[in-house]
Amino acid sequence: MTATLRVAVIGCGSIAKNRHLPEHSNNPNVEIAAVCDIVEERSQAAADKYGAKAYTDYKDLLANEQIDAVSVCLPNYLHAPVSIAALNAGCHVLCEKPMATSSEEAEQMIEAAERNNKKLMIGHNQRFVASHQKAKQLIESGEAGKIYSFRTTFGHGGPEGWSADGARSWFFNKEQAFIGAMGDLGVHKADLLRYLLGEEFTKVSGFVETSAKENTDVDDNAVLILKSESGVLGTLAASWAYNAKEDNSTIIYGEKATLRLEDDPDYSLVVQYTNGEVVKYELGGIQSNEEGGQTTTHVIDHFVESILQDTEPLIDGREGMKSLEVILAALESQKQTER
Repeated sequence: MTATLRVAVIGCGSIAKNRHLPEHSNNPNVEIAAVCDIVEERSQAAADKYGAKAYTDYKDLLANEQIDAVSVCLPNYLHAPVSIAALNAGCHVLCEKPMATSSEEAEQMIEAAERNNKKLMIGHNQRFVASHQKAKQLIESGEAGKIYSFRTTFGHGGPEGWSADGARSWFFNKEQAFIGAMGDLGVHKADLLRYLLGEEFTKVSGFVETSAKENTDVDDNAVLILKSESGVLGTLAASWAYNAKEDNSTIIYGEKATLRLEDDPDYSLVVQYTNGEVVKYELGGIQSNEEGGQTTTHVIDHFVESILQDTEPLIDGREGMKSLEVILAALESQKQTER
Protein backbone atom coordinates (compact mmCIF):
# COMPACT_ATOMS: atom_id res chain seq x y z
CA MET A 1 0.00 0.00 0.00
CA THR A 2 1.42 3.38 -1.02
CA ALA A 3 1.83 5.92 1.75
CA THR A 4 -0.21 9.12 1.82
CA LEU A 5 1.81 12.27 2.37
CA ARG A 6 0.32 15.04 4.49
CA VAL A 7 1.23 18.22 2.62
CA ALA A 8 1.04 21.89 3.56
CA VAL A 9 1.06 24.73 1.04
CA ILE A 10 2.49 27.94 2.50
CA GLY A 11 1.46 30.92 0.42
CA CYS A 12 -1.89 30.79 -1.40
CA GLY A 13 -1.28 33.25 -4.23
CA SER A 14 -1.48 32.52 -7.94
CA ILE A 15 1.35 29.98 -8.18
CA ALA A 16 -0.27 27.94 -5.41
CA LYS A 17 -3.80 28.41 -6.70
CA ASN A 18 -2.99 27.48 -10.31
CA ARG A 19 -0.27 24.87 -9.84
CA HIS A 20 0.73 23.61 -6.41
CA LEU A 21 -2.72 23.15 -4.87
CA PRO A 22 -4.44 21.47 -7.85
CA GLU A 23 -1.41 19.32 -8.65
CA HIS A 24 -1.05 18.16 -5.06
CA SER A 25 -4.80 17.50 -5.01
CA ASN A 26 -4.61 15.45 -8.20
CA ASN A 27 -1.83 13.24 -6.84
CA PRO A 28 -3.39 10.10 -5.28
CA ASN A 29 -0.58 9.90 -2.71
CA VAL A 30 -1.15 13.38 -1.28
CA GLU A 31 -3.53 14.80 1.30
CA ILE A 32 -3.51 18.60 1.52
CA ALA A 33 -3.64 18.87 5.31
CA ALA A 34 -2.98 22.58 5.84
CA VAL A 35 -2.64 25.86 3.96
CA CYS A 36 -1.24 29.20 5.05
CA ASP A 37 -1.40 32.79 3.85
CA ILE A 38 -1.13 36.09 5.69
CA VAL A 39 -4.32 37.11 3.87
CA GLU A 40 -6.88 35.19 5.89
CA GLU A 41 -9.54 35.17 3.16
CA ARG A 42 -7.08 33.62 0.73
CA SER A 43 -6.01 30.94 3.18
CA GLN A 44 -9.59 30.12 4.15
CA ALA A 45 -10.71 29.89 0.52
CA ALA A 46 -7.97 27.35 -0.23
CA ALA A 47 -8.77 25.43 2.97
CA ASP A 48 -12.46 25.25 2.09
CA LYS A 49 -11.74 24.06 -1.45
CA TYR A 50 -9.28 21.33 -0.47
CA GLY A 51 -10.59 20.30 2.95
CA ALA A 52 -7.52 21.58 4.77
CA LYS A 53 -6.83 23.52 7.97
CA ALA A 54 -6.28 27.25 7.40
CA TYR A 55 -3.46 29.24 8.99
CA THR A 56 -2.18 32.80 8.70
CA ASP A 57 1.21 32.10 10.39
CA TYR A 58 3.47 29.40 9.01
CA LYS A 59 5.15 28.95 12.40
CA ASP A 60 1.81 27.98 13.94
CA LEU A 61 1.18 25.56 11.10
CA LEU A 62 4.56 23.85 11.52
CA ALA A 63 4.13 23.68 15.31
CA ASN A 64 0.59 22.31 15.31
CA GLU A 65 0.35 20.01 12.30
CA GLN A 66 1.98 16.68 11.51
CA ILE A 67 3.24 17.51 8.02
CA ASP A 68 5.36 15.33 5.73
CA ALA A 69 6.06 17.87 2.98
CA VAL A 70 5.65 21.57 2.29
CA SER A 71 5.28 23.67 -0.84
CA VAL A 72 6.79 27.12 -0.28
CA CYS A 73 4.94 29.55 -2.56
CA LEU A 74 5.96 32.89 -1.05
CA PRO A 75 7.72 36.10 -2.09
CA ASN A 76 11.37 35.47 -2.89
CA TYR A 77 12.80 36.95 0.31
CA LEU A 78 10.87 34.38 2.36
CA HIS A 79 11.97 31.31 0.40
CA ALA A 80 15.05 30.59 2.50
CA PRO A 81 13.76 31.30 6.04
CA VAL A 82 10.47 29.43 5.57
CA SER A 83 12.10 26.49 3.77
CA ILE A 84 14.70 26.18 6.53
CA ALA A 85 12.01 26.33 9.21
CA ALA A 86 10.03 23.58 7.44
CA LEU A 87 13.13 21.40 7.00
CA ASN A 88 14.00 21.86 10.67
CA ALA A 89 10.43 20.83 11.52
CA GLY A 90 11.05 17.53 9.72
CA CYS A 91 9.33 18.31 6.43
CA HIS A 92 10.48 17.70 2.89
CA VAL A 93 10.40 20.99 0.95
CA LEU A 94 9.45 22.00 -2.57
CA CYS A 95 10.42 25.67 -2.90
CA GLU A 96 9.45 27.97 -5.72
CA LYS A 97 12.18 29.67 -7.75
CA PRO A 98 14.47 31.50 -7.41
CA MET A 99 15.36 29.38 -4.41
CA ALA A 100 16.91 32.25 -2.45
CA THR A 101 18.19 35.82 -2.69
CA SER A 102 21.88 34.90 -2.29
CA SER A 103 24.29 31.98 -2.50
CA GLU A 104 24.65 32.14 1.29
CA GLU A 105 20.91 31.64 1.79
CA ALA A 106 20.92 28.79 -0.73
CA GLU A 107 23.77 27.09 1.12
CA GLN A 108 21.84 27.39 4.39
CA MET A 109 18.84 25.71 2.78
CA ILE A 110 20.97 22.87 1.44
CA GLU A 111 22.67 22.42 4.81
CA ALA A 112 19.29 22.29 6.59
CA ALA A 113 18.06 19.61 4.17
CA GLU A 114 21.19 17.52 4.66
CA ARG A 115 21.19 17.96 8.44
CA ASN A 116 17.57 16.85 8.70
CA ASN A 117 17.86 14.15 6.02
CA LYS A 118 14.99 15.67 4.03
CA LYS A 119 14.41 16.33 0.35
CA LEU A 120 14.80 19.86 -0.97
CA MET A 121 13.53 20.48 -4.49
CA ILE A 122 13.33 23.76 -6.41
CA GLY A 123 10.32 24.33 -8.67
CA HIS A 124 11.99 24.60 -12.06
CA ASN A 125 9.45 23.09 -14.44
CA GLN A 126 11.29 23.55 -17.74
CA ARG A 127 13.21 20.30 -17.35
CA PHE A 128 9.93 18.38 -17.44
CA VAL A 129 8.68 19.85 -20.73
CA ALA A 130 8.50 17.10 -23.36
CA SER A 131 10.27 19.08 -26.09
CA HIS A 132 13.11 19.92 -23.71
CA GLN A 133 13.53 16.31 -22.65
CA LYS A 134 13.58 15.18 -26.29
CA ALA A 135 16.14 17.85 -27.18
CA LYS A 136 18.37 16.71 -24.33
CA GLN A 137 18.22 13.15 -25.69
CA LEU A 138 19.19 14.35 -29.17
CA ILE A 139 22.10 16.38 -27.80
CA GLU A 140 23.38 13.58 -25.56
CA SER A 141 23.14 11.00 -28.37
CA GLY A 142 25.23 13.20 -30.68
CA GLU A 143 22.34 13.67 -33.11
CA ALA A 144 22.98 17.43 -33.21
CA GLY A 145 26.76 17.05 -33.23
CA LYS A 146 28.93 19.51 -31.37
CA ILE A 147 26.89 22.35 -29.88
CA TYR A 148 28.14 25.78 -30.89
CA SER A 149 25.59 28.29 -29.69
CA PHE A 150 22.08 28.96 -28.41
CA ARG A 151 19.54 31.65 -27.79
CA THR A 152 16.73 31.40 -25.31
CA THR A 153 14.05 33.77 -24.10
CA PHE A 154 11.24 33.88 -21.60
CA GLY A 155 9.03 36.92 -21.71
CA HIS A 156 5.45 38.00 -21.16
CA GLY A 157 3.57 41.15 -20.25
CA GLY A 158 4.48 40.99 -16.58
CA PRO A 159 3.22 39.48 -13.33
CA GLU A 160 0.46 42.07 -12.84
CA GLY A 161 -1.64 40.07 -15.29
CA TRP A 162 -1.25 36.86 -13.33
CA SER A 163 -0.28 37.61 -9.72
CA ALA A 164 -3.01 37.51 -7.07
CA ASP A 165 -2.29 41.15 -6.16
CA GLY A 166 -2.04 42.50 -9.71
CA ALA A 167 -0.10 45.74 -10.08
CA ARG A 168 0.38 45.87 -6.29
CA SER A 169 2.14 42.51 -6.33
CA TRP A 170 5.27 41.82 -4.29
CA PHE A 171 6.97 41.07 -7.62
CA PHE A 172 7.52 44.83 -8.03
CA ASN A 173 8.82 45.41 -4.48
CA LYS A 174 12.61 45.01 -4.39
CA GLU A 175 12.68 44.30 -0.65
CA GLN A 176 10.39 41.32 -1.16
CA ALA A 177 11.29 40.21 -4.67
CA PHE A 178 15.03 41.05 -4.64
CA ILE A 179 15.05 40.55 -8.40
CA GLY A 180 12.51 41.03 -11.19
CA ALA A 181 12.13 39.34 -14.57
CA MET A 182 15.44 37.51 -14.16
CA GLY A 183 14.24 35.85 -10.96
CA ASP A 184 10.74 35.26 -12.27
CA LEU A 185 11.66 34.01 -15.75
CA GLY A 186 15.40 34.12 -16.46
CA VAL A 187 16.38 31.67 -13.75
CA HIS A 188 14.10 29.08 -15.40
CA LYS A 189 16.07 29.42 -18.61
CA ALA A 190 19.42 29.31 -16.83
CA ASP A 191 18.31 26.02 -15.32
CA LEU A 192 17.06 24.71 -18.66
CA LEU A 193 20.30 25.50 -20.48
CA ARG A 194 22.41 23.84 -17.78
CA TYR A 195 20.17 20.80 -18.15
CA LEU A 196 20.26 20.69 -21.96
CA LEU A 197 23.98 21.30 -22.34
CA GLY A 198 25.00 19.17 -19.37
CA GLU A 199 27.62 21.67 -18.26
CA GLU A 200 28.05 24.82 -16.23
CA PHE A 201 28.49 28.41 -17.34
CA THR A 202 31.88 29.85 -16.51
CA LYS A 203 31.34 33.40 -17.78
CA VAL A 204 28.24 35.58 -17.50
CA SER A 205 27.73 39.12 -18.76
CA GLY A 206 24.45 40.87 -18.20
CA PHE A 207 22.60 43.96 -19.30
CA VAL A 208 19.82 44.53 -16.79
CA GLU A 209 17.27 47.32 -17.08
CA THR A 210 14.09 48.70 -15.55
CA SER A 211 12.43 50.29 -18.55
CA ALA A 212 8.96 48.87 -19.14
CA LYS A 213 7.26 49.12 -15.75
CA GLU A 214 6.54 52.18 -13.64
CA ASN A 215 6.86 52.44 -9.86
CA THR A 216 9.31 49.58 -9.49
CA ASP A 217 13.04 49.23 -8.97
CA VAL A 218 13.41 45.59 -10.03
CA ASP A 219 14.56 44.55 -13.50
CA ASP A 220 11.91 44.10 -16.18
CA ASN A 221 14.26 43.53 -19.14
CA ALA A 222 17.52 41.62 -19.12
CA VAL A 223 19.82 40.09 -21.70
CA LEU A 224 22.62 37.77 -20.63
CA ILE A 225 25.58 36.51 -22.63
CA LEU A 226 26.70 33.11 -21.38
CA LYS A 227 29.78 30.98 -22.02
CA SER A 228 29.92 27.35 -20.94
CA GLU A 229 32.84 25.24 -19.77
CA SER A 230 33.37 23.84 -23.28
CA GLY A 231 33.00 27.22 -24.96
CA VAL A 232 29.35 27.15 -26.02
CA LEU A 233 28.21 30.78 -26.39
CA GLY A 234 24.67 32.08 -26.28
CA THR A 235 22.15 34.62 -25.10
CA LEU A 236 19.40 34.49 -22.52
CA ALA A 237 16.65 37.11 -22.45
CA ALA A 238 14.11 37.63 -19.67
CA SER A 239 11.40 40.22 -20.01
CA TRP A 240 8.17 41.59 -18.61
CA ALA A 241 7.70 43.66 -21.77
CA TYR A 242 6.54 41.05 -24.29
CA ASN A 243 3.06 42.53 -24.21
CA ALA A 244 1.47 40.99 -27.29
CA LYS A 245 2.34 37.34 -26.71
CA GLU A 246 4.41 35.19 -24.40
CA ASP A 247 7.70 33.86 -25.79
CA ASN A 248 9.24 30.82 -24.14
CA SER A 249 11.48 29.58 -26.93
CA THR A 250 14.96 28.11 -27.09
CA ILE A 251 17.11 27.46 -30.15
CA ILE A 252 20.21 25.27 -30.03
CA TYR A 253 22.71 25.55 -32.89
CA GLY A 254 24.75 22.41 -33.44
CA GLU A 255 27.21 20.99 -35.92
CA LYS A 256 24.68 18.60 -37.49
CA ALA A 257 21.36 20.21 -36.63
CA THR A 258 19.51 23.21 -35.25
CA LEU A 259 16.95 22.41 -32.57
CA ARG A 260 14.03 24.84 -32.33
CA LEU A 261 12.18 24.35 -29.04
CA GLU A 262 8.75 25.94 -28.44
CA ASP A 263 9.44 28.22 -31.39
CA ASP A 264 6.74 26.94 -33.76
CA PRO A 265 3.02 27.36 -33.03
CA ASP A 266 2.21 23.81 -34.14
CA TYR A 267 5.31 21.77 -33.33
CA SER A 268 6.98 21.93 -29.93
CA LEU A 269 10.31 20.75 -31.38
CA VAL A 270 11.56 21.26 -34.93
CA VAL A 271 14.91 19.73 -35.87
CA GLN A 272 16.56 21.23 -38.95
CA TYR A 273 19.44 19.04 -40.11
CA THR A 274 22.34 20.44 -42.11
CA ASN A 275 21.59 17.94 -44.91
CA GLY A 276 18.24 19.65 -45.47
CA GLU A 277 16.04 17.18 -43.62
CA VAL A 278 13.48 18.65 -41.21
CA VAL A 279 11.78 16.63 -38.48
CA LYS A 280 8.81 18.09 -36.64
CA TYR A 281 7.67 16.77 -33.27
CA GLU A 282 4.21 17.25 -31.76
CA LEU A 283 4.93 16.74 -28.06
CA GLY A 284 2.32 18.92 -26.36
CA GLY A 285 2.56 22.57 -25.41
CA ILE A 286 4.84 24.14 -22.83
CA GLN A 287 3.48 25.37 -19.49
CA SER A 288 2.22 28.91 -19.94
CA ASN A 289 0.77 31.80 -17.97
CA GLU A 290 -1.56 32.56 -20.85
CA GLU A 291 -5.19 31.47 -21.11
CA GLY A 292 -5.43 27.69 -21.33
CA GLY A 293 -1.78 27.23 -20.41
CA GLN A 294 -2.25 25.79 -16.94
CA THR A 295 -1.43 22.22 -17.79
CA THR A 296 0.40 20.07 -15.27
CA THR A 297 4.02 20.96 -14.65
CA HIS A 298 4.98 17.43 -13.44
CA VAL A 299 6.97 19.18 -10.69
CA ILE A 300 4.69 18.10 -7.84
CA ASP A 301 4.44 14.51 -9.06
CA HIS A 302 8.22 14.27 -9.30
CA PHE A 303 8.64 15.77 -5.83
CA VAL A 304 6.15 13.32 -4.32
CA GLU A 305 7.76 10.38 -6.11
CA SER A 306 11.22 11.37 -4.85
CA ILE A 307 9.91 11.26 -1.28
CA LEU A 308 8.05 7.96 -1.64
CA GLN A 309 10.89 6.27 -3.54
CA ASP A 310 13.64 7.97 -1.50
CA THR A 311 15.39 9.24 -4.61
CA GLU A 312 17.12 12.55 -5.22
CA PRO A 313 14.90 15.14 -6.99
CA LEU A 314 16.02 16.17 -10.46
CA ILE A 315 16.37 19.78 -9.28
CA ASP A 316 17.72 19.46 -5.75
CA GLY A 317 19.16 22.29 -3.70
CA ARG A 318 22.57 22.15 -5.39
CA GLU A 319 21.02 22.31 -8.85
CA GLY A 320 18.78 25.19 -7.78
CA MET A 321 21.74 27.09 -6.40
CA LYS A 322 23.79 26.68 -9.58
CA SER A 323 20.94 28.11 -11.65
CA LEU A 324 20.49 30.96 -9.16
CA GLU A 325 24.20 31.77 -9.38
CA VAL A 326 23.94 32.40 -13.13
CA ILE A 327 21.43 35.15 -12.38
CA LEU A 328 23.47 36.51 -9.48
CA ALA A 329 26.50 36.69 -11.79
CA ALA A 330 24.46 38.74 -14.27
CA LEU A 331 23.56 41.21 -11.53
CA GLU A 332 27.22 41.48 -10.55
CA SER A 333 28.17 42.04 -14.19
CA GLN A 334 25.68 44.91 -14.43
CA LYS A 335 27.15 46.49 -11.28
CA GLN A 336 30.63 46.32 -12.79
CA THR A 337 29.51 48.17 -15.94
CA GLU A 338 27.90 50.90 -13.84
CA ARG A 339 31.08 51.65 -11.87
